[in-house]
Amino acid sequence: MTDMDSNTCADITDQPIPCGSITELFKQTIRLNASDLHLAADIPPMFRVKGKIQPLEGHPPLSSEAVLGLLGEIMTDRYREVLKTRRSVDFAISVNEVGRFRVAAYYQRGSLSIAFRLLAAGIPTFESLGLPESLGRLPYIRDGLVLVTGVTGSGKSTTLATVIHEINAHFSHNIITIEDPIEYVHQNNQSIINQRELHSDVPSFSEALRDALRADPDVILVGEMRDLETMRTAIMASETGHLVFSTLHSRDCVSTVNRLVGAFPAGEQPMIRQQLASTLKAVISQRLLPNAANTGRVPGVEIMFSTPGISNLIRQGKDDMIYSNIETGFTDGMITMEQCLANLVKEGKISVDTAISAAKNKNLMRQRLNAGEPQQEVPGPVRRNWFRRQR
Repeated sequence: MTDMDSNTCADITDQPIPCGSITELFKQTIRLNASDLHLAADIPPMFRVKGKIQPLEGHPPLSSEAVLGLLGEIMTDRYREVLKTRRSVDFAISVNEVGRFRVAAYYQRGSLSIAFRLLAAGIPTFESLGLPESLGRLPYIRDGLVLVTGVTGSGKSTTLATVIHEINAHFSHNIITIEDPIEYVHQNNQSIINQRELHSDVPSFSEALRDALRADPDVILVGEMRDLETMRTAIMASETGHLVFSTLHSRDCVSTVNRLVGAFPAGEQPMIRQQLASTLKAVISQRLLPNAANTGRVPGVEIMFSTPGISNLIRQGKDDMIYSNIETGFTDGMITMEQCLANLVKEGKISVDTAISAAKNKNLMRQRLNAGEPQQEVPGPVRRNWFRRQR
């Protein structure tokens, strides 16, 4: 896609004029250091800056026709057909000299709305994301199921892109990703990477996952486990010697196990627990929080690695006891969200109010912070040599 020259948008501190193209709105997203751009009828363009939604000053409300026209500048015939039949569509685009954006277009009350997410340039490292070092172990797991969870916009796809990038840099594997849409484009390095996108390459996650198992994969990334069939096939793939990564929309590690098991019919749940006990290798639950200076966001992360104790609790259905095992599992690289939040306050990265707001148990969080209770440090050094030997 090429840039358009007609009508430019001034900086937010100037007197802006209406934007004549979607490219100019993308450029304004960059100027504002915004993470998201939202377009909808009867409101001006809206940007998410430092986690808060704000309008483009001086821009008139958009009409339904204007929103449709802006989307039409970047949409292919294939995605037009998907939008027409499904009333929603997700895809990603690269804009010359601007950046790469994820697009979610959908109808609401008969009018089109669009959310654009600005994707990071290149693939970040664990360190640049501010993630705990123990997550650097993920690329060195040999097989099994690894889940990254959190609400929409919590950075799940970015974390998984970083893991895949690390595997690509250190191992000679066949990696197949199934994404909706493809957000980060990987180049073959030590590994072969085949990236398949929903709608353009394959009709569904479950069908793409079944196809992937016939393509001699070592590593499979499933963008999201949305339905029972995808969950079932992903667990089966992890049982048969593959390393499977995926995401779920769940709040924390314990609720992730509950949701995964609860998705299956009651008669199947004991068998699913047996399978998860042997295949689930890690759950990472994350969310993005405003930093103390309110100039950006930092990740809050809960980490659960599979241990014999946790595997046994999953098998026996004692999910309520998993949290305490995570809390005392520092030497295994684990940390609860509350421990992470307390550490972030201690390090001056987030405010006390932010920590309390993000905590699952707010009273316990207040008690810990008020008492100055010492917390475990963020899980430490990555035992790369140990994991390399395991592969």
